[in-house]
Amino acid sequence: MTQPKESVVTAQRFAAGLTYQEYRERIQRNQAKFDYNYDEARLADDDARAFRELASRPDGPARVLALAEDWCPDVFRGLPVMARIAEAAGMELRVFSRDQNTDIMNEFLHQGKHQSIPVFVFYTRNQRYLAHWTERPALVNEQMHLVNAIFQGKTAEEALPEYDRFQQGEVWANWRQETVREIRGLLTSV
Repeated sequence: MTQPKESVVTAQRFAAGLTYQEYRERIQRNQAKFDYNYDEARLADDDARAFRELASRPDGPARVLALAEDWCPDVFRGLPVMARIAEAAGMELRVFSRDQNTDIMNEFLHQGKHQSIPVFVFYTRNQRYLAHWTERPALVNEQMHLVNAIFQGKTAEEALPEYDRFQQGEVWANWRQETVREIRGLLTSV
C-alpha cells in the first residue's frame, strides 16, 4: 500500500477533483443506481464515531481521492458508501475519472497491473499519503459466484432484470456494509 515518492496528486491536483455532488450531476450512466446505493448506504453510530475520530487526528485521514467510472458496478455500489463515510467523518472527498486521469490510476494499479476501480486514496490535511483501498471487499470476491450464476447460460439482456433485483437485495446490502468495515479497518491500522 505504498505510494510512489513523487505523486502526481499534489494538493492543487486534489482540489481540482469533483465533489461527490458535482460527480453525481455529471453521471451519464446508472445515476439511479448511484442514488439508490447512496440512499441505502448506512453507517452504524459506532462506525460514524470511529470515522470522525480518525479524521480529527492531526495526521488522520482528512482527504480522500476516488477514481471512478459510472459504468462500473463496483463504483456505483462503493462510491456512494465512500461519500457517506466522508460525510460522517468530515473528510474532503474528490472524485476523478479513471479514464481521464491515467497518471493517477497508474500510481494505484491493483496488484501493480490492473486499473481496478473504485480506488479510494486517503491523505492527511497536508496531502501526506496514508493508504488506499481498491475495487471491492474480499467478501464480494468470495461471493462473486452469485453474480456469475445470474448470467450463466443467459444473454446479458436476459440476465439484467434478475441482476437488477440482486443489486437491491440483501447480498448487495451486505457488500455495502463490508465496504464500511474494510475501510474502517484500513484507516484504523494506519
